[in-house]
Amino acid sequence: MLKGFKEFILRGNVIDLAIAVVVGAAFTGIVTQLTKSFIQPLIQVFGGGGIHGGAFVIHGVAFDWAAFINSLINFLIIAAVLYFLIVLPINRIAAHRHRAEAVADAAPTPDPEDLVLLREIRDLLRAQKL
Repeated sequence: MLKGFKEFILRGNVIDLAIAVVVGAAFTGIVTQLTKSFIQPLIQVFGGGGIHGGAFVIHGVAFDWAAFINSLINFLIIAAVLYFLIVLPINRIAAHRHRAEAVADAAPTPDPEDLVLLREIRDLLRAQKL
């Protein structure tokens, strides 16, 4: 039972996946801090500045629309990076592999040896009749 688990864990794609999750979490943290430290304050400045910049207050409750816009920008940055660095290259590799398989499938397969021998015999028999 432990041997199978060890083989599963040491399989290359599981380790790659674990590394990708850790790097993705670190990247998410960087992008989140970037948007919280720079983009959200800019949104709040353009939203009126001050304590309630980027928010509107109803009956003493602040609705922070700048935080929502910040989260949306955060999501778009992460989605764009994932698309251009992971999805697009993988799609290109898959398309290249698909084209290579299509070319390999279109190539004529060589005839079996017995079929070649039968054709040679047929050709020799025809030559003897002439």
